[in-house]
Amino acid sequence: MKSSNEFLLDRTGAANSFDYIVCGTGSSGSALAARLSERGNARILVLEAGGDDGSDLIGDPDRWPMALGTELDWQFVAEPSAHLEGRAIPYGMGKVLGGGSSINVSTWSRGHKADWDYFAAAAEETAWSYDSVRDLYVGSVEAWDGKPDELRGRRGTMHVQPAGNLHPFSLAVLEAAEAAGLPRFPNANGRMMEAAQGCSVVDETVFGGRRQAVYRAYLHPRRSHANVTIVTNILVNRILFEGRRAVGVECVVNGQMSEFRAEAEVILCLGAINTPRVLMQSGIGDADHLRPLGIRMTSHLPAVGDKLHDHVSFGCVWGAGVEELPTAPRSQIACFWKTDEALDSPNAYAYAKGGPTLTPENAARFSPPTSAWSLVVGVRLEGRGTLRLTGTDISAPIRIETGFLSAPGDLARVISASERARDIGNQQALAAFRSTEIAPGRLPPSELEAFLRRGLGTFWHQSGTARMGDDPANSVVDGRLRVHGVEGLRVADASVLPRVTSGNTMAPCVVVGELAAKFILADSPGGIGRVGR
Repeated sequence: MKSSNEFLLDRTGAANSFDYIVCGTGSSGSALAARLSERGNARILVLEAGGDDGSDLIGDPDRWPMALGTELDWQFVAEPSAHLEGRAIPYGMGKVLGGGSSINVSTWSRGHKADWDYFAAAAEETAWSYDSVRDLYVGSVEAWDGKPDELRGRRGTMHVQPAGNLHPFSLAVLEAAEAAGLPRFPNANGRMMEAAQGCSVVDETVFGGRRQAVYRAYLHPRRSHANVTIVTNILVNRILFEGRRAVGVECVVNGQMSEFRAEAEVILCLGAINTPRVLMQSGIGDADHLRPLGIRMTSHLPAVGDKLHDHVSFGCVWGAGVEELPTAPRSQIACFWKTDEALDSPNAYAYAKGGPTLTPENAARFSPPTSAWSLVVGVRLEGRGTLRLTGTDISAPIRIETGFLSAPGDLARVISASERARDIGNQQALAAFRSTEIAPGRLPPSELEAFLRRGLGTFWHQSGTARMGDDPANSVVDGRLRVHGVEGLRVADASVLPRVTSGNTMAPCVVVGELAAKFILADSPGGIGRVGR
């Protein structure tokens, strides 16, 4: 692997010419680049804004909270929101080899059957259907290290296992969830992701106590192959075009601009914030937004940066009882349910952990003791946010509006989720681990609303800002991830998902990368390798 200090930056030489340029080494980019490199002799350039992934903050999955706010994190901050009592939410995203999979909580959640069928319908592409994606998980993606299950793959690339050495607290939470009406499943994927609700032991990408990021599983083993070049500490500024065809990228490396040419395709895998930013900086987006900034238009696609979707998060907290609580900052269990039976899939979930999980505003209000435990709740809402440029320079901050609680009914959904979480937490099965309910407890409606508006954060599952669809007026890419209105350019990351999936997004992003590789291989004239020569 070459670092930015070792890479020869010859603007005109052949060393800067490749067949495919993959921008980003997150869950999608790593899977995509690895699959492309397995076929033929095509030259693959992989660009990563962050640095190496050798830090113990990455390797030790229990240290994941310590990575937030460091150089491993883009450290985005959303705009203050009137819906959240004027708070500006930190909006982190991985900036390192492996992207979010290197700093997340290591939870593996495939996405619900209804999610994938929704994507297939929106994209008019059967490859996104649940049946197709299930076969991909089983056949290529998962190396399942749990009890045999016909819906789990055992020979894939990603090591996935059920959380081990279950703490008595975790077993009590499962018993409480069952008592609250959630059926228990053998594992957190498989049949549970076909059901209306359920609870199970968490699936995780941890092997021998160490994190297995997607980069480590997919791309790291191929870093020394002659047709793969990985460059770190390099920022993609914009896409280069000849007419309406993408022919390369302009980047900042060692403080200077440099260009790299792609003879076949450029693929953006920069995540749901940076991918639309680069598209807009390249003149692909809403003309009414870009032209006043002086950006020359390449393709008018008003959906770029629009419809940002995410899971909100908040904590329900109880004081410790007589039994010992776990110390690891990761849950061993997962609970999923619907806040409205009319929904096609679970839109709420909860994880359980030791310690109080409250925003500073709610911590000041409730003064939780250190000896406590939390159900950390996630909810998929209807409200959508937006991303907008504040300038044309790569250093100009991007304006992020989360859209949290902006849609009618969203507050009711969060209140419903809090009630179900409290029902689970107050079950008799947890009596030995519980003294008093700290937050929110039984609050009058106005105070509960204030608790939630002060307490919502993010699960960092940003999606939807370059979503799939067949209508260029309402989408950015087609069902094969090709950007509308241009040639030689695709997007492959969570930004293409028309909505955030049920649960964590690492596993769905791997699927995005796998499918992108399949589309590219199928669309390459004569197969991959020296395209256009």
